[in-house]
Amino acid sequence: QVQVEESGGELVSAGGSLRLSCTASGLNLHDTSMGWFRQAPGKEREAVSCSPWSGGAIYYAPSVKGRFTVSRDNNKNTLYLQMNSLKPEDTAMYYCVADPIIVTADGVGAVSCRSSFGAWGRGTQVTVSA
Repeated sequence: QVQVEESGGELVSAGGSLRLSCTASGLNLHDTSMGWFRQAPGKEREAVSCSPWSGGAIYYAPSVKGRFTVSRDNNKNTLYLQMNSLKPEDTAMYYCVADPIIVTADGVGAVSCRSSFGAWGRGTQVTVSA
């Protein structure tokens, strides 16, 4: 059974940094695409960053590009999301997702990411105070 578990969310001041972790079991990260999604109260869920298993183009939402960085440690079966220069609008529940679908375009790279039937974690809350 595939399970993913997030950690690292907390209350932080605007301009601060956090690193989220996602530990996976029941799958091998080296051949599994993974993603981070978030949902704020009253808003739709959105893809934040998606990392293909192949090492290809990584997707970042336009609102986080240049501030967030996704990485993975395949030996530890762990996915990370380094979040810098945090803004109050980054406040949300952050979810780790297995097997997202990453759409790429020639000459552009990853242009979108959406969830498929992969496992979701329970989420970790990130709150950024102004």
